[in-house]
Amino acid sequence: MLVFNAMKQAWREGFSFSTLRSDVIAGITVGVVAIPLGMALAIAVGVPPQHGLYTVIVAGLLAALLGGSRFNITGPTAAFVVILLPITQQYGLSGLMLATLMSGVILLLMGLLRLGQLVAYVPYPVTTGFTAGIGLTIAFLQLKDLLGLTVATNPIHFPEKVVAYASAMPSINLADALVGGLTIAAFILWAKLKTKVPAHVVALLTGTVVALIVNASGQGHVGLLGEKFQYQIGDLIGQGIPQVLPQLVLPWQEGQFSWSLVVELLPAAFTIAMLGCIESLLCAVVADGMTGTKHNPNSELVGQGLANMVVPFFGGIPATAAIARTATNIRAGAFSPISAIVHALFVLAAMIALAPALSFVPMSALAGLLIMVAWNMSEAPHFVHTLKVAPRRDIAVLMTCFTLTVVFDMVVAVVVGLLLAGLLFIQRIASLTTVEKVGSTHSHLNFGEDVVVYDINGPLFFAASEKALSVIERAAPETRAVVMDLSDVTTIDITAIHALEYALERVRDYPVYLLGVAPHIEQKLTSAGVLALENVALYHSTESLREHFASQTHNVLGQESTPPAVSLYTAS
Repeated sequence: MLVFNAMKQAWREGFSFSTLRSDVIAGITVGVVAIPLGMALAIAVGVPPQHGLYTVIVAGLLAALLGGSRFNITGPTAAFVVILLPITQQYGLSGLMLATLMSGVILLLMGLLRLGQLVAYVPYPVTTGFTAGIGLTIAFLQLKDLLGLTVATNPIHFPEKVVAYASAMPSINLADALVGGLTIAAFILWAKLKTKVPAHVVALLTGTVVALIVNASGQGHVGLLGEKFQYQIGDLIGQGIPQVLPQLVLPWQEGQFSWSLVVELLPAAFTIAMLGCIESLLCAVVADGMTGTKHNPNSELVGQGLANMVVPFFGGIPATAAIARTATNIRAGAFSPISAIVHALFVLAAMIALAPALSFVPMSALAGLLIMVAWNMSEAPHFVHTLKVAPRRDIAVLMTCFTLTVVFDMVVAVVVGLLLAGLLFIQRIASLTTVEKVGSTHSHLNFGEDVVVYDINGPLFFAASEKALSVIERAAPETRAVVMDLSDVTTIDITAIHALEYALERVRDYPVYLLGVAPHIEQKLTSAGVLALENVALYHSTESLREHFASQTHNVLGQESTPPAVSLYTAS
């Protein structure tokens, strides 16, 4: 079964009252962190903050209950911001929720089709490049609220945003900038203390207190969350966060669902699913490394898929496992998915109890908090170190993904990055394939002055075979036989088989002995008819071929007939 996998694993390892207590403490700890992040990330993608909390509550609970990682904490993440913001700008909240539902279906299908291992095929420079690019983009997008800028236009593409924000710099609000700067400073300083109290909470409280003091003094005005966002749920109208449970809604506006809209949103849904897959499974790998456990990738995809299918019916947005919150969960002593469930229930209780107080959170403090999340996500020092020590090919892939993520989007970056990495890998592997004409000084393959020997090494495939096998040339008239040593050939494809046939055509006037052919390659050559050629024989060992040449010499000296060179001989 691909559901409840992590729960069953934790139960088998010995669930007890002490582990339950540890899970409750860890869940409350990470729940405290999830509240400001949930609100900030919802605002960053262009929707009211309560939708981020709905996502933490519903998706966080379902993914933990149904998924395959014991420690993953699911909710809105910073990596989604650059993907979801254009969707919200073009299709609104309802379009974003419909795309969430569609991405959940894709994730579910990926899990059912056992595609969880595919993330292992994404090269490290690709993930590092687009992660750093997303981090830079997120941090830049927060400048509007951090500095209290009044931006005339809201373009979609990053280069246009740079121009718009630069034009809006004269409108900077010093009070907002002060609160935002103090929030960032408090986060950095508190994180250095390495206490159990999360830096997110201390930074947000610092910014909120300073904002209330500034507003009360009349020396300036700091924009607050409750001033920017209003809500209407039935007859209930208010500002900030609604003090009600998540409501059951349709993830599209009534009467506006259509298949044409589904088709339009399909590329976006696929992008959300791919990023959700990569981030959730990478998060699970990190958790495994920290705890010594092993997750089930396919079960995790099924859990994430079901969570994203259900969450839009409660007003949620796309969710995936978050590495920072998962690490916090583990450090706080989590043992099972119960901690993630407690984290979701704690956020629900806090939203109901503290909704009026959350309206006083300053927008610039949330922006400063997201800037620090983006910095930690991008791992900028590690990014710079990679540029210094990585091979040039990997640096090219890394910078290509980084640049394309910033200028265009993550989809273009990943597709181009994977293509570039694949081409460079093919080039690197092709350079390992060599064909060398062995001289008489080579003791191992020396069969006599009149035997031409070619030593073939490496994989024979489409990128390497034509150039490598072109070394095989027409033999001199005094040549008695041609030997091709294939003992170091690991694989062969149809392109290489055709190239080998052309090479054999160039030496068709002489007996050709294929030496040391691996069984799987022999099978392919047999199917292609190469071993049925009249002048081709197969030998599995150097000793057996040397005995064959010795017997030929003995027969000639004894005036006996020479055995035909086309006989197929396999050494025991």
